[in-house]
Amino acid sequence: MKIVLQKVHALIFVVVTLVMTSTLVFGLLSASTTISNTGNVKAVGVGVYWDSGCSQEVSLIEWGYLDPGETSSVTVYVRNEGNVAVALNMSTENWDPPEASSYITLSWDYSGQTLEPGESIQVTLTLSISSDVQNITEFDFSIVIAVVG
Repeated sequence: MKIVLQKVHALIFVVVTLVMTSTLVFGLLSASTTISNTGNVKAVGVGVYWDSGCSQEVSLIEWGYLDPGETSSVTVYVRNEGNVAVALNMSTENWDPPEASSYITLSWDYSGQTLEPGESIQVTLTLSISSDVQNITEFDFSIVIAVVG
């Protein structure tokens, strides 16, 4: 019985070692081509929300892990929280590292329509990673959504 238990323990040790080694190797391989990132959301004159009822405010978007050449999209709802009709503008700032902005772009499908006070619209933000991105494994930046006029 003692010999059988020793063999079982040895087998468990080998399996655990193989799993840990393959996890480490996979992690090293994928870390060389995958970019981790987040984007802080700043809203000026509007509210940015996860839901159409505008109850869950967006302050951070975790884009996840993206490979060069990939895109990722999120849907948010933007509500005019002022008392006059406005149009919207989106920009980015505070890139870390600064050179990430040369390889990564953020766009949206907002078409320029005017939002009345209290009105909300659905917009899709799309983050695109250039296929020739180099020397960037992590980045973050701020997304600024503001009223115009």
